[in-house]
Amino acid sequence: MENFILLGFTDRLVLKNILFVIFLLIYIITVVGNTIIIWVVKINPHLQTPMYFFLSNLSFLDLCYSSVVTPKMLVNFLSHQKIISYTGCILQLYFYAGLATAECYLLAVMAYDRYLAICNPFMYTYIMSRRICISLVVLSYLAGFLNSTIQTGFSLRVTCCKTNVIDHFFCDGPPLSYLYCSDISLNELLLFVGFNEITTTTLVFVCYCCILFTILRMDSVEDKYKAFSTCTSHLMVVTLFYGTLLFMYLCPTTSYSMNTDKVVSVFYTVIIPMLNPNNIQLEKQRGYKLYKENIKY
Repeated sequence: MENFILLGFTDRLVLKNILFVIFLLIYIITVVGNTIIIWVVKINPHLQTPMYFFLSNLSFLDLCYSSVVTPKMLVNFLSHQKIISYTGCILQLYFYAGLATAECYLLAVMAYDRYLAICNPFMYTYIMSRRICISLVVLSYLAGFLNSTIQTGFSLRVTCCKTNVIDHFFCDGPPLSYLYCSDISLNELLLFVGFNEITTTTLVFVCYCCILFTILRMDSVEDKYKAFSTCTSHLMVVTLFYGTLLFMYLCPTTSYSMNTDKVVSVFYTVIIPMLNPNNIQLEKQRGYKLYKENIKY
């Protein structure tokens, strides 16, 4: 197959125009907000801390993987022929899977950063040095694109012969699997095991259990509030991001609904990247004293 057709959300002209305006505004907010965050963290010497370093990298990831999906979706709202080339589809799948998996690891790293700051503050500045922070970010990217290379490589081994119509708004693993006419059991196994979400989710869960236990042991109500408030925005992103991915990739195939998949996919490809600037404002306004400006790396 040389080309695929992306059905998108609807064929109704009025609804397509409304969705185009909504998603265009969301994408503009995403690009502008996350770009400003990266720039401000870069130039502000008071923000040279591990927390803001990870948050700026999260902004970069959100900006990138939203840009992999949203521009093509916006073009298709205005186009009568919603065509994407076979090469373009594979590249979209590759970069989306790599960036999304890297974000899974980065969110786990950020949970570990908060665990150290709250549960082991005396060792925090020693452990979270600049070299360690950069290494953790690099490893997140390497793990993400290694997983993406494996996933995409096995997708290239199977044959698409049923149809060239993808009932989705971008090239993703589950909707593409409906086009395969060869055995995809190995692909489904890799999708379940290789996506690494279980590992990163477990790490986040353990870190936050330790954080909660430490907060409950604090004597001061004010300290409890400050410790808890520094985790709320990150915990909200983790819940939305991991929750939607787990729902889509780990739900039984018998209960799989493409319409439900589209709605869920909108959250982690369009909505969550827009939320990151607001989360950073929450971090700045409610920041825990352990993240105060004189803690640098």
